[in-house]
Amino acid sequence: MSKAAARLAVSHPVVSKTISDLEHTLGVRLFDRAAHGVEPTAYGQALLKCGIAVFDEMRQGMKQIEFLDDPTSGELRIGCPDIITAGLLPAIVERFSSNYPKVRFHVVHANTAVMQVQELRNRNVELLFGRTPLPVADEELAVETLFDEPFVAVGGAHSKWARRRRMELRDLLQEPWVLPPYDSVPGILILEIFRTAKLQPPIPSMATLSAQLTTNLIATGSYIGILPRSVAHYTRRVGLKILPAHLANQRLAVGIITVKNRSLSPLALSFLDRARQVVGELQRA
Repeated sequence: MSKAAARLAVSHPVVSKTISDLEHTLGVRLFDRAAHGVEPTAYGQALLKCGIAVFDEMRQGMKQIEFLDDPTSGELRIGCPDIITAGLLPAIVERFSSNYPKVRFHVVHANTAVMQVQELRNRNVELLFGRTPLPVADEELAVETLFDEPFVAVGGAHSKWARRRRMELRDLLQEPWVLPPYDSVPGILILEIFRTAKLQPPIPSMATLSAQLTTNLIATGSYIGILPRSVAHYTRRVGLKILPAHLANQRLAVGIITVKNRSLSPLALSFLDRARQVVGELQRA
């Protein structure tokens, strides 16, 4: 209670009276009081949840007013996993920023593959962008699948493998690999690629979930990896090349996750439009 009073710049009795008035109006107890402090009851939790939505809508309204005043500026907060920041996100931001050069981006990490959606639930981000496990059982969330993408084998642009026009996956088994751990979500999918080809999965020289480390090691020309096609496509500028090795048709659903019945800001809607454009061009490439 004291911390709340200090944060609101009011006295402790004002906070206590406000809560008492609320409890009297609603006819329920909002907090359980004990010597160590207070904790919200089930009624308090319900009110808090509604309050988050109400104040979020107010913030969204303010963003719309700011956008009308200056459509080229503002702030956009999104969440996405490492693999998206390594590939698709820079391409979309580049396209978006050409029209909205003064917009400030705030990107937080969220592993959408295992539904880490707390930042979205707390309204700390407007949307999540990444791998979307389907179906999504959470009735509070809306999912728009943008595309299903395959995996590809990748080597350094100047590596010995880049000069070969034909190869089979089995030809690469003894080479140094950088792969996600096989007990991770992407690792399980890659493990299935080898098993479908009836091949013993290689023991990776480097096991990591870091997309940056993976692409940097492959770019040296000393390692081979398996990446989603979007990552391989948009990281060619850093020295990667898609190898002509056929892989089993394991695909990832990539999409946008939002909270149902939540108003998106004009900037978020524009970001979605640019994302659809970039994904469409990637699929035609």
